[in-house]
Amino acid sequence: AVIVSTPQDLALIDARRGVAMFQQVHVPLIGVVENMSYFLCPHCGERSDVFAHGGARHEAQKLGVPFLGEVPLHMAIRETSDAGRPVVAADPAGAHALAYSNIADRLWAALSETGPAARQAPRIVIE
Repeated sequence: AVIVSTPQDLALIDARRGVAMFQQVHVPLIGVVENMSYFLCPHCGERSDVFAHGGARHEAQKLGVPFLGEVPLHMAIRETSDAGRPVVAADPAGAHALAYSNIADRLWAALSETGPAARQAPRIVIE
């Protein structure tokens, strides 16, 4: 499982519940992503941590799993997603696409390692 959470405390409480559920059903935890991690002003480029910052990274450290990355809060991500064309397809060389690409690279690395996340899928038997 990959846990995605915004950085504020209430969202992290929900993320912890998700982690507990996955642990209960023996689904390995691969990593954590922080969504809406920060906002970059389109006019001046100033970074604002609207919903706090680093909460998901801290949770990943507590859980002993990789922090896969952070996704900014940005209008282009919302607009392209709403139009059915994710930002990685609409602007593959852009900074926002790079955030997703970096997460994908870290996810691939985590899945390529040996350990619980690299185990084979369970065999499903229908009788």
